[in-house]
Parts: sequence; structure tokens; C-alpha cells
Amino acid sequence: MLHEKTVIITGASSGIGEAAAQRLAKEGANVVLAARRLDMLNKLNSQLNEYQGKVLIRQTDVTSLEQMNQLATETINEFGKIDIMFNNAGVMPLSYMKNIKVNEWNNMIDVNIKGVLNGFAAVSPHMLERNEGHIITTSSDAAHKVFAGSAVYSATKHAVAAIMKGLKLEMAHTNLRFTSISPGAVATELTNSITDEEFLHDMEEQGMPFAPMKSENIADAVYYAITQPQNVDVNEILIRPVHQDG
Repeated sequence: MLHEKTVIITGASSGIGEAAAQRLAKEGANVVLAARRLDMLNKLNSQLNEYQGKVLIRQTDVTSLEQMNQLATETINEFGKIDIMFNNAGVMPLSYMKNIKVNEWNNMIDVNIKGVLNGFAAVSPHMLERNEGHIITTSSDAAHKVFAGSAVYSATKHAVAAIMKGLKLEMAHTNLRFTSISPGAVATELTNSITDEEFLHDMEEQGMPFAPMKSENIADAVYYAITQPQNVDVNEILIRPVHQDG
């Protein structure tokens, strides 16, 4: 169903981005893999060679509008079009506000919010010119529920949700589609960026009371949104482990 479709995926080197790349390439899409870790992109590229879809990898920092514009330009040059933009890159260095992790706060704002805006800015002129395209963004269950340690992270994901709702309202007269996907707990390396020792201690003490989802579960949600009929716009998907409370 995705043959001849071209998808850009940011944050493609691991986790949800990697799983989405695997799923969409398997379904025949051309995938453009963007992330900062070139070695991981090369590794993923070698795994995708068995599928019909073509693969293009580009080392990209989503906080740079220049690099995101270059990513869009190279995608169009290679494949002639951009059908889907999956703004997936994100960071989650959770911490207690009192521990003043200012650099981490700023990094979350830059990657989680500015990265999404840069993604839209890079592909929207092309999509509007064609009057066709789909922008998907990874938000979070944390946009719906704040917990101790998530204040800034939740704020960035609230912002993502607001941006996507605003885009939907402003672009309602076009054929562009907008989907915000809000995963609950997923087994990825996002938590590896946590440096707040007090938070880490408390997290270890509390343990994980339920099994997290796999990245592949979120990739399935991405595939679902993409493969709906052109007149159907799946605006938001909130997906949690069955035992995670709301």
C-alpha cells in the first residue's frame, strides 16, 4: 500500500523511529532516515536493504532549520516528493524542578518543540504546493498527564499537541493531514538521558508496575494513520500499556 510513498523520519536511529522505518520500508515506502548518530543510521540502513523501498540516510540535527531544509531538499531531489513527515525526534531527561537542570530544560525545548516547528517549516511549502501530504508528530502521554519530574517534558509535549491542533485548524481547507501520536510507557532508550540522581533513585525505588509497550506498537499506530483513506484524517492517537492508568 505504501509503494512509491516517501517518508521522512526524524529520530530514526533507535526506538520508535527505527521501528517505524522498519515497518514502513517493509510495506514498500521509500524512507529517509534522519538523526544525529550516523553510525546507528548506517546500521539501520543495512537492515533495510532486503525491502523494496529505497533508503536515504542523512545526519541531521532537528534543532537546525538549515539542516532540516537541506533534508527536505535532498529528499525531493532523490525521490521527487515528500508524502509523509514523521517528526519523531525527542529527548526526555526527566528531573525535579528544584534541581535546576537548566541546560536539559533548554535542550528539551530545542528538540521537542523547535524540532517539530523546523520539520513543519521544511516540508510544508512543498506539501502545500502539491496540496497533499501528511505530518505526523510524536507527542506523549505526558502531554495529557503531568507527574513529578515531568514538568518541563510535559510542557514541551503540551506545546506539540497545541501546534498540531493549530495546524489542523489553519490547514482545514487543504488536503494536508495531521496526526499527533501520544505513547504511554515504551521500552526505548529515552530514559538513558536522565541525569538527576534523586529522580533516578526514586524511579528505581518505585520500579515499573506494568510492562511497557514495544516501539513496534507505536510503529503500527503510525502505519494505521498513514494508510487511512485520503478523506480520513486521524488527528490524535493516545496509546498506553493496558495496565497504565490514565
